Amino acid sequence: MLTPHFLAFFALLLALFLSAGLGVSACAAAWRSTTAPLPWIEKGQWLITGLMLLASAILLWALGTGDFSFSYVADYTDSFLPQFYALTAFWAGQEGSFLFWGVCLAALGVVWRLSPSYQRVSPLTRQYAWAFFLAVQAFFLYVLTGPSNPFLRLEPALDQGNGLNPLLQHPGMIFHPPLLFLGYAGFTIPACLALAAKLTREPVSWMDVSRNWVLVSWIFLTAGIILGSWWSYMELGWGGYWAWDPVENASLIPWLSASAFLHTSLIGRRRKALGRSNVFLIGLTLVLCFFGTYLVRSGVIDSLHAFGSGGVGQPLFLLILVSLALVTLIAFVDRSSEDRPLSGITSKQGVMLLVAWLLLALGVVVMMGTMWPVISRLWTENPVGLDAGFYNRVCLPLFTFIVLFLVFCPWLTWKGGTRYPKALGASIAAFVLALGGLWFVGVRDLWPLLAAAGGIATCVSTVLIFVVAPASRRQRVSWGAYGVHFGLALVFVGIAFSGPYKATTEAVLDKGEVLQVDGYEVEYTGFDQDMTPAVSAFKAVLEVRNEKGETIGRLVPERRMYRNFQQPFAEAAVLPGLGDELYATLLGFTEDEIISLKVSVNPLVNWLWIGGTLMCLLPWLCLRRVAKPGGRH
Repeated sequence: MLTPHFLAFFALLLALFLSAGLGVSACAAAWRSTTAPLPWIEKGQWLITGLMLLASAILLWALGTGDFSFSYVADYTDSFLPQFYALTAFWAGQEGSFLFWGVCLAALGVVWRLSPSYQRVSPLTRQYAWAFFLAVQAFFLYVLTGPSNPFLRLEPALDQGNGLNPLLQHPGMIFHPPLLFLGYAGFTIPACLALAAKLTREPVSWMDVSRNWVLVSWIFLTAGIILGSWWSYMELGWGGYWAWDPVENASLIPWLSASAFLHTSLIGRRRKALGRSNVFLIGLTLVLCFFGTYLVRSGVIDSLHAFGSGGVGQPLFLLILVSLALVTLIAFVDRSSEDRPLSGITSKQGVMLLVAWLLLALGVVVMMGTMWPVISRLWTENPVGLDAGFYNRVCLPLFTFIVLFLVFCPWLTWKGGTRYPKALGASIAAFVLALGGLWFVGVRDLWPLLAAAGGIATCVSTVLIFVVAPASRRQRVSWGAYGVHFGLALVFVGIAFSGPYKATTEAVLDKGEVLQVDGYEVEYTGFDQDMTPAVSAFKAVLEVRNEKGETIGRLVPERRMYRNFQQPFAEAAVLPGLGDELYATLLGFTEDEIISLKVSVNPLVNWLWIGGTLMCLLPWLCLRRVAKPGGRH
């Protein structure tokens, strides 16, 4: 009997055989320097994508209809789950997230085939690139048809599912994982193209051809990280947005590598330098995407958000080792190409190279810190993890140096020296005035002080560049690039204040009692309940007044009990503001409606989300129209 489970699995299995077969034929033909299989590879990718879309449609249908004969549906949904959360359970589990990444990868392969940039490189380079791409695609299909199969059948089918983890029932988790996977999958195209171009000594610059791919992938990855931190802030109830959790670090590490590549590739395109380094960096970024997946899905690190191994740990580890060896071999063994020498450290390219090195150093620190429990097992039976204090002590100075470089970089020339010295002086003056002003209002911790002052001065410097340089105002790319720096500066200002200068108070309150926190009064005025078959919500009603006694708003934090889950879950409430944001968490309550409450005042935290949004939107201005060969750009 042909069941949807069998049809979906057979589609993935056929896609695996096609990917492996076409990949082998691409390698064999490339070895003989012939491109005969290329048309078949291009057509085959359409068929592979169609098969994976068919499997994905079947899983979405099963999730939408609540077909509990699918083990995956039973594990991550129930009949009480709202429809949009049932559909987004597609990427809630390990099997579904692998399928989503795989189908994104396949679809992007088709988009690449149709893009004008595809036609700009030689057929031999395309064939080498397909060989690498198909190898990555075949790996994901192997995982989906082996250790992480999303189409296992339950006989007999269950009457009810286990339900979706309540922490995932939040708008942030609708978009956060897909954006991360789109970013991960997107980096496959430029990485494969770079390796292929290095092997064929492609005369067309692969960095120019893949520029838009890198930017779009970076945008998706950035948006995924920002949304993930917002979800953590709103849903976990602890009042923070970044805990240096291994799963958080898993996406940050490739982001740091990709950000470093964006700077070195600009030097490579403008100065014809760093050729081998750029090939290695974009390849390393893809390897680090694999590494981030390994951290989350191998079971090697304990985390609130991590999955168990499920048999994918060893294949992922092998993929990382093979990929890293291949990238290193291709990038550095052939030294026939010559790069132009770089200008001094006081030039724009010198500072950009320093920023790239700082980003890579941050990546190494975060990776070593994340893997420390595994590394320390070499000499102790009781491995110890590193807490957030370690990362803050080591990473905050490095991040601060980056934002300080952003103050001066716009005023440096490519060959050395400065331009617009008066504007440079104004930027330095803004930094000094910000330092003094922040010190005056009580910001005395060194690194937050320097980071906040640097962020303010970077904002001033970015505005000044458009005031004094008419050419920058006319260039869409300038608005995108400098706008990202402006957004990053706002993120630094938000981090510098919201972390070290957060005020938190906990108390047990009866109705009518008032909690004092950092100049605000929070009065407990009422208690409410909301019961549905899926969830029971218990709500504390709080009235908030400022130091003048004026009512400025109301907070309603909740404590929820979900069907199929024994422990309660907190639903935080916020009173947003561009200055202070009040954040309340209901820790517990009694039958007499006496509550245990935690209230925090988070200064300038919303500038982190504002800056992060600018970092996700403005890079779209940097995209360039790519013409086909013989066309006009």
